[in-house]
Order: sequence, then C-alpha cells, then structure tokens
Amino acid sequence: MTASTSPSSSSSSSSSSPSSAPRSRRRTYAAGAVLVAAAATAVLALLPGGSDSRDGGARGSGTTAGSASAVPAPADEGLLALARRDASDALAVGRTDAPVVMIEYSDFQCPFCGRFARETKPELLRSYVDEGILRIEWRNFPIFGEESQRAALAGWAAGRQDKFWEFHDVVYDKPRERNSGAFSADGLVAMAREAGVADIDRFRSDMSSEEAREAVARDRNEGYGLGVSSTPAFLVNGKPILGAQPTDAFTSAVEAAAGAVEK
Repeated sequence: MTASTSPSSSSSSSSSSPSSAPRSRRRTYAAGAVLVAAAATAVLALLPGGSDSRDGGARGSGTTAGSASAVPAPADEGLLALARRDASDALAVGRTDAPVVMIEYSDFQCPFCGRFARETKPELLRSYVDEGILRIEWRNFPIFGEESQRAALAGWAAGRQDKFWEFHDVVYDKPRERNSGAFSADGLVAMAREAGVADIDRFRSDMSSEEAREAVARDRNEGYGLGVSSTPAFLVNGKPILGAQPTDAFTSAVEAAAGAVEK
C-alpha cells in the first residue's frame, strides 16, 4: 500500500457530526500513516537481501511487482475502528461480535484476489468464520477501469437480495481475462442468475442506482484514504497483510489476533 494522490481519496462518514469530524479525520490520517509504514516494510522485504524477493510477483498483488507477507505493524485504534460490525451488511460474513475482523479491499477483476478467494478464503471460512472467531468484511476497491466498477456495482446489487457471496464465488470461480468484456452488463446478469439472484429486474435497477454508486465510492474512498493502491489488501484487527499471501500467513494472523483479544 502506498499513499494515493487520487482526487477521490478523501474519506467521509455519514455518521460524523461537525464536532466529531476533525477528530475522525485525525484518526484516519494516523491510521493511514500506519499503512504507509507497513507498505515501506513490504517494499524493503522485496529488495535484494529481503525475504524471498524471487517469488514476490507470484504471490503479490495485482498491481505491483510483488508483495510481502503479514507486516508486523502494531494494531492502530483508527484501523480497528474501520470494522463496521453491521448485522445488515450483506457484504460481510461472520458474527458481528467475532473477536477478529478481517477487512478485505478487492477488485473483481484482480487475478490475485481470485487466487485468495479460491485458495485461502474457504479455509478461513471453515476454520474461523464458522467457529465464530472471524468476521470478514468486503470492501469494493475497483481499480482496473469501467469493468471493475461495473462488477463492484453488480456485487452490491446482488447483496441487496442476500446473494453477494454467491455472486462473489461465481465471479472468482475461474480466472477471467481483465477488461475483455467478461463484465459487460449482460455478462454480469448471467453471473447473477448463476448465483441465484431471483429478481433480475431489481438487480439491474439496483446496479444502476445512485445508492450503489455511493456505496462503492464509500468503500473505495476509505481505501484511498488509508493509502491502499493495489489489491488485494487486508486488515486483520488493524494489522495489514498485503497481497494474496499463502494461507498460513492469514491463519497465523487470525490466530495471533484472537490470542491478543483473549489476553
């Protein structure tokens, strides 16, 4: 993760009052500083003499040459506060009171996000989410252009019919060539049907709504405000993991976070 200069990188919160906004911004800036420091650590790990720079590209993010394993940065209060723990959040799975929350910033066109979805997420669901230890909160972070944006809107629309995770699994069930037309409007409707979305007319309407655009923008701006610039990117109880790391990097992070909560 590196600091972003995108015009859309400013974060906002609909629940912030005028008196609380400056304090909220200070927390966000402090949290962003933690992520920038984590990114610097990741870059150093990829340099000659760092940890296994040879295969970083194979395990890294979709937009950088490589990535590092779980970064041993301390959890930051501002990062912990990003967990929404909203029972009505269709883009989250797991108990709202789970001791560990993993926030995932992903793009449906990112091949490394797909790798994580196919190879690592099933183990996390089985071993930690189903056991009440972990909650996973998805954040739409479309960075590969129009098709990524359209897919993010479609995912949100599927969530309106409680089919976000089914849609997620259909999208990621196999590698798809980026910006090749796979995420055309018709292609996304076909994926929604496969995911079990019942009301396709409503799906189309929700997908094109201002509410959908605002929801996606909220997630993306949150990521930009923290310095996220590549996908996938994760926070496990406020500690960053960059890229689609091996499964044991995530299981170790979840277990360490759970252990810290118990102490």
